[in-house]
Amino acid sequence: MSNIEKTLSIIKPDAVERNLIDEIKKIFLKNDLNIKESKKIHITKDEAAEFYKVHQSKPFYNDLCAYLSSGPIVVMVLEGNNAVAANRKIMGATNPKDADKNTIRKLYGISIDKNSVHGSDSSENAKKEIDFFFKN
Repeated sequence: MSNIEKTLSIIKPDAVERNLIDEIKKIFLKNDLNIKESKKIHITKDEAAEFYKVHQSKPFYNDLCAYLSSGPIVVMVLEGNNAVAANRKIMGATNPKDADKNTIRKLYGISIDKNSVHGSDSSENAKKEIDFFFKN
């Protein structure tokens, strides 16, 4: 039984800077997640603050916003069977040291902060995050 859904993925500044966009996109495609929309943008710190609003009470919030706005990012809408869970599995644990072998964060993550990718953590947040970057 299939559950086709969409999720948001962000290739973060550290991975864009290291020219990993194509390699990361290939991993999604190889794992049956289709890239429905994709664009390279550079957001402001205020936009990052709005995007990460859910984390504003956490101690890492300001650093997170500063980092996401520190350089170009690639935002993508991924679609596939159980896309939210599939993407989270493909990304790996937030801390690359804890990530499973062959996950994006294990392969390319530098640190818990510079972990190369972001992915929606629920179907509800996926919708909000997609709308944030792809308002039509």
